[in-house]
Amino acid sequence: MTTYSPHTRAVDAPEVAAYWAERRRYLERVRKVPEIRQRFWREVAIYLLRRLLWSFGFFPIFIAFWIPFVLSSFNPVVMAADLIPLLQDFVDSNPEVQATTISTLAIAWASIGFIFLVFDFVLTPFRSPYEYEADVYMRSWEQLNVDQLPDKM
Repeated sequence: MTTYSPHTRAVDAPEVAAYWAERRRYLERVRKVPEIRQRFWREVAIYLLRRLLWSFGFFPIFIAFWIPFVLSSFNPVVMAADLIPLLQDFVDSNPEVQATTISTLAIAWASIGFIFLVFDFVLTPFRSPYEYEADVYMRSWEQLNVDQLPDKM
């Protein structure tokens, strides 16, 4: 059993049903508009491209430079002095060791990218232009129909 404080407004079930029925009808109509459909696919492409660039471009590069920079106490001379022997060993090694090192770096890059991609999809979900259009329409619908709806408590 739900109790309401005097300052809480109860929403009647017919009002909620009318709202969602109108929203559903509007979404059915707006999905047929070619301009909005085109905007939807463009925004999907931009969203996916942005997520991929952040996850596989920015974050792995940032981590690859930030961790050695922190370990060198934010001193680029120390960082270079630590990395030059590693690069020289890589160049002097045989092709099998070089291939293993490159594949290890590629696996690390991909794993960091996929981890950030999953978190990025969770933290920044796609916002459909259809939903935006429906939100705007329903705000105006509420304003127009506020006098026709039953009074709230």
